[in-house]
Amino acid sequence: MQNKITKVLQHMAHTHEQMARILDAERHVAVRMSQIVHDLPDADPGFDGISGMIESSTQVNKNIIAYLNALADLEEAMAEGVGRVIKELNGQDEE
Repeated sequence: MQNKITKVLQHMAHTHEQMARILDAERHVAVRMSQIVHDLPDADPGFDGISGMIESSTQVNKNIIAYLNALADLEEAMAEGVGRVIKELNGQDEE
């Protein structure tokens, strides 16, 4: 039984590592986009006027929200996996 738990933990660790890599890639995109927005001049730069700037900033906000949602999903998945392992270990201790 201990071997099965060890294998489950190894698979969970690998899955969490892959999710973290995906989120790290998304983080780099969000950081780069925020740098681009930060570098925009304060005056109207002349690309589709104010409405174009509002649309661009809306897209940036959506990407940031998506990144934060992905972080929340990762945290939830990790908590669920650890919860299952703890339940299994508690069940094993009772036997």
